[in-house]
This record gives sequence, C-alpha cells and structure tokens, in this order.
Amino acid sequence: MRNFVVLDAPSNLGLRPPAPGTVPGCYKLAGALREQRIVQRLGALEGGVVVPPRYDRGDWQEGDGVFNAAAIASYTVKLADRVERHVRAGDFPVVLGGDCSIQLGASLALRRIGRYGLVSLDASPDFRHPGNSDRVGAAGGEEVALATGRGQDDLTDLEGLKPYLRDEDVRYFGIRDCFEKERAELAALKIPVVTVGDVREWGGEALATATAQAFAVPQLQGFWVHLDADVLDPSVMPAVDSPDPDGLLPEELVAVLRPLLASPQCVGLNVTIYDPDLDPDGSAGALLADALVSAFAES
Repeated sequence: MRNFVVLDAPSNLGLRPPAPGTVPGCYKLAGALREQRIVQRLGALEGGVVVPPRYDRGDWQEGDGVFNAAAIASYTVKLADRVERHVRAGDFPVVLGGDCSIQLGASLALRRIGRYGLVSLDASPDFRHPGNSDRVGAAGGEEVALATGRGQDDLTDLEGLKPYLRDEDVRYFGIRDCFEKERAELAALKIPVVTVGDVREWGGEALATATAQAFAVPQLQGFWVHLDADVLDPSVMPAVDSPDPDGLLPEELVAVLRPLLASPQCVGLNVTIYDPDLDPDGSAGALLADALVSAFAES
C-alpha cells in the first residue's frame, strides 16, 4: 500500500490580483484544509511545505507575457524536486495549492521520470496561449497550455524537457458545457473532454473508470490528477476566483475522483484555487475536505 504524503504548495503567483493592492488568497488553501484535519483523516505522512517566492508583478503590463514568470519558473523547479522524490519513492503526493500554476511542478517532475498523463478536473481548460488569446498573462489560467509546450520558453522548456505533457496524454473532466470555443480547439487536438453534461448523461464513475483504464498502456508510466475547486458548482463552492455556474455537485465530484485515485496508474493529486478569504465561515473548505476524504476512502 502506498503512503499518502501531504505537501503544501501555497503559491498564488499565477493569478491576477482580486483588487488593486491585494494578492490572491488561494495561498491559504493548504492551511485551511489542514484545519479540516486533512492529513489525519487521510492517514497521510507529513510532506512539509515548498515556500513560494513573493508575489510581485513589478511593472508588468498587458502584452508582456506571463507575469511572475521568473518566480513561477524557479518555484516549478523547487516543487518538481519534491514531487519527483516522492513519486520515485513510491509515495502518493497530495499537493495542496495554491493556484493552478503549481500543476507545472508535477508535470515537470513526472517528465523527468518518464511519460505520464494528466486528468484535469476544472471548470475551464486553462488552455489560454498566444495562439488563441491576446490576454496571456496569468499562468493559473494557462498551465495546461504551458505544460503541453504552448507559450514562452522560460516556462515551457525548463531543463530542456519541452513539452512536459503530450496533447494525447491529457484528459479533462467537469468543463462547463458553455465553453464551446475552447472545447472545439481541444477536439481539433484530439484532447478528450468530459463536460458536466456528459457526467450527468453517462455517469461520472463509468467515464472516470474508462479514463483510468485508458492510461494503463505500456507507453505511459501513469497519470496525475489536477483538481481545481471551481469544478464544483458555485452553490456549494463560491470561494474561487472565477465561479462559473452549472458545475459538479459534491457527490458527482466524488464519483469522478474515486476510480481515478483508485487506479494503480495514478501517482498523485494536487488541489487548487479554493480561496479561504472568500469563505468566512469555512463551510466551502469543509465541503472540499469532506469530498477529498470520501474519494480516497472509497478508492
């Protein structure tokens, strides 16, 4: 049986400020889930924290590329070192973010080891890049594009390992049905997308089971799961920076996560975007922790 290891990655470097003079509060995610006793409830080992650089966009302006790029690049390498060590040891890292740019740390770590896939549970694809947008800047909305080699080299080609993920090794769950343009681009790239509507029509557990089985091929060593809290509906998870309507309900999220986490090919999970600053009574954080514990308990 693998050891679960909870590792904090409290970086907010990839998000725009919620208001002038402020910083995104998602860096408090790890602390909030720890207050929900996530480590003890998962029976996990303590993995410590990878401390991020200071959030400082300096004189960045629209059109300058990704802000905080140098800080994100250095942090990606530091986080990758820790994730790589645990995966090579046979541990199962549970990485508590942070914004979605922390996923680059896992992708780089796994690219060092071999060829791995990604299952992204997210409201939106986070696939913004210079080829489809003139608003490139926030890596937290661009991390899958960056991991697949789209964007500036100082983030896409760390250690000369571009791309960290191949297009054909990426899968999405929970994308909102309204994102038709984004889904069309992914379809053209043959990147499978399971929308919220698909989950409700075909069943999340069945679709996730099929996805996990698809990664059990000799060409791949395994896959990583990226969980963005905004995959949940705002009625139950309002504490995110971009709450999009018509998301998954907690039981639907658990049904998707369960077979993914139970798969022998799954090597780790990261959790992102939940912002305790937007959750004054802590109820959304408690719900997120409960969903995670339930998914692992039943996996």
